[in-house]
Amino acid sequence: MASNLTTTILSLLLCATLNRPLSAQDVRDLKTGTIIPDETYSDQPYIVKTNDGAWLCVLTTGTGHEGASGQHIISQRSLDQGKTWIDKRDIEPGDGPEASYAVLLKASSGRIFVFYNHNTDNIRAVKGDNPPYKDGLVKRVDSQGYFVFKYSDDNGKSWSANRIPIPVRNFEIDRKNPYQGKIQYFWNVGRAFTYKESAYVPIHKVGGFGDGFFTSSEGALLQSPDLLTATDPAQARWNTLPDGEIGLRTPAGVGGPIAEEQNFVVLSDGSFYCVYRTIDGHPAYSYSRDAGHTWEPPQYLRYGNGQLVKHPRAANFVWKCENGKYLYWFHNHGGRFIREHPNRRNMAYDDRNPAWISGGLEVDSPKGKIIKWTQPEILLYDEDPLIRMSYPDLVEDKGAYYITETQKDIARVHKINESLLSGLWNQFDNRQKTQAGPVTSWSYQSGKFPQTVAAPAMPEFYRRDTRKLEQPGLNVPNGFTIDLDFTLTNLSDNQILLDARDPSGKGWFLRTTDAKTVEFSMNDGRTQASWPCDQGLLKANQNHHLSLIVDGGPHIIAFVVDGKLNDGGDTRPFGWGRFNPYLKSAAGASQIRLGAAINGRIRQLSIYNRALTVSEAIGNYQTQKTAP
Repeated sequence: MASNLTTTILSLLLCATLNRPLSAQDVRDLKTGTIIPDETYSDQPYIVKTNDGAWLCVLTTGTGHEGASGQHIISQRSLDQGKTWIDKRDIEPGDGPEASYAVLLKASSGRIFVFYNHNTDNIRAVKGDNPPYKDGLVKRVDSQGYFVFKYSDDNGKSWSANRIPIPVRNFEIDRKNPYQGKIQYFWNVGRAFTYKESAYVPIHKVGGFGDGFFTSSEGALLQSPDLLTATDPAQARWNTLPDGEIGLRTPAGVGGPIAEEQNFVVLSDGSFYCVYRTIDGHPAYSYSRDAGHTWEPPQYLRYGNGQLVKHPRAANFVWKCENGKYLYWFHNHGGRFIREHPNRRNMAYDDRNPAWISGGLEVDSPKGKIIKWTQPEILLYDEDPLIRMSYPDLVEDKGAYYITETQKDIARVHKINESLLSGLWNQFDNRQKTQAGPVTSWSYQSGKFPQTVAAPAMPEFYRRDTRKLEQPGLNVPNGFTIDLDFTLTNLSDNQILLDARDPSGKGWFLRTTDAKTVEFSMNDGRTQASWPCDQGLLKANQNHHLSLIVDGGPHIIAFVVDGKLNDGGDTRPFGWGRFNPYLKSAAGASQIRLGAAINGRIRQLSIYNRALTVSEAIGNYQTQKTAP
C-alpha cells in the first residue's frame, strides 16, 4: 500500500514536468545544427583544424543536383566552431570540368592538401550498361578521370594554382572496365591520414556503371613516402596499395560485388583498420599489419557481443579520438534488400535516418590490436524519415566533439552530447542501474497475479503550439522507458504482461505474440502504434530482462532484450520501429495491471520518464544479471 501511495505522489509531482512546454531542444535533431554555406548541392563537408586556430571546411557543391555539370570544390574557414564562415574560395571553378569528392590532409608543417576527382579531359559521357543507360552511355561523369590534389600554405586562405595528378596503378577491376583501365572509374569519401612520415589517401575503384549506378567496386590506398616533406609536392612519389591486383572486397564466397567507401584508422600498434559499405546488409572490415601492403581476409563487422552489425548501402565512418578510443557512424539496419535478389545493387540506398553511433575500444588479439565495438545509440535524426544524412566528419576542439553531415542540400555542424559518448565507451563495464528519471519502481513481494501499481503520468508526443495564432501541431521530443524482469513458463500467444489501458482502449500494454515475441502497443484513442521485439530471443522458464524505449524525438520504439539491442535478426531488416508522429500520448488507465493474463511471473518493473540510452538499458540488464 505504501509503495503504491509513493508512486502516485511521484506521478503527480512529475506530471507537470512530463508535459512542460517545449523549451530545451533535442540536440540530436538535425535542425538544431548550424548550417555550412553551399551553393545548392552539398556533399562531404570535411574539416581540418589549421595552425591559426580556424576550422577549414572543404565541400563538393554546385547549383544543380549530385553529378550535374558545374559540380566543383570550395573551401571556407570558421573561427567560431562552425557558427559563421569566412574566406570562401573556389578550389576549382563552377564553369570548369566536374571536380568532386574532396578530402583534406594536414602535414605537421601546417601545409594542407586537398584531394579530389577531376574530369580533366572534360569527357561528357562514358560507357555503361544498356539498360539502364540509353545507348549504353552514362552522362554523369563525376566518378572518372584523374585523382588530383592542390595545396595551401596559408591555412586554406588560398590554394596552389597547379593541379597535380596522382598516378593510380590499375588493378584487375580497372582492366575489366569498358576502357581496359585507360579511363579509370573511381571516387573517394575516406579521410586521408599519415603514418610514419607517409601520406595515405583512400580511393574507391569502380568496375562499371549499371543498376545501382556502380556495379562493382573495391578499395585501395594511395601512399606517398615524401609528400609531407617535399618542397615541390608535384615531385612526390606515389604507390597504390595493397600489393597485387585486387583491392579490399567483400568476404570471399558470401559477399556481393560492392565494396566501397573505405575508411581507415591507425591503431596504437600501427595496425590499419578499414571499414566499408556493401550491399550484403552488413558492413565489411579488415586489418593490415604491414602498413596497407596486405590485408587480413575481410569479414562482416560484429559488435563486441558477437552480433553482426547491420548497415545498408550508405557511408559508414570510423574515427580515432584524441583519447585513443573510437567512434563508428552507421545506420543500424539491413537495407531494403534480399541477398539473393538479382537487382540487389539498386535496393539499399534509403533509410539513412537516423544516424547511429557505436563506441570502440582497443583490445589485444593474437595478431595484434583490434577494435571491440559497443552496441549503438541514436546520434542524429530528422523528423522526416525520408531525409537522408550522410558523409560525416568528426572534429574535436577544446574537449568538445562536433559532427558534420549533409542531406545533399543542407550541410550542418552539430555539437555532440559528451555524456552519450562516455556512456558508449563505458558500456562494457557498466554494472549500475540508472537512477535518473524513475517514476515507477515495483518489485514482486508475494501473492498471485495480476497485481496492480499506480500508473505514472505519460508524456505528450504531439500537442498544439499555442505560441502561434493558428495553433498547429507540434512534435515534442519526450519519451519513456519500461524496464521489466519476467519469466514465462510457456510462450503462448496473447499473454498480457502489463496493461495500462482504460476502458476505451487508450493507453499501452505489453503482450506475447504468436511469433513468440513480446509486443508493445500504445493508443491515444485515435492512433495506435505497435512494435514487437526480435524473434528467437525469448525462452520458456528463463528469466528475461526487457527495456522498452519509446523515444519521441525520432519517433522510435526500440527493444533491449537481455542486454541486446534488437536489430531485426534474420527475420526483418529493422529491429527498431517508427511510431506515428501524430500520436499524442500513451496515457491511459490510472493503474497498471501486472500479469493480467500470464503464465509465469513478473519480478521487477521500473518506468522512467525519459527514453533511456541503450547504454543505460544495458547497464540495467548487467546489474540485474549480476545481482545475488
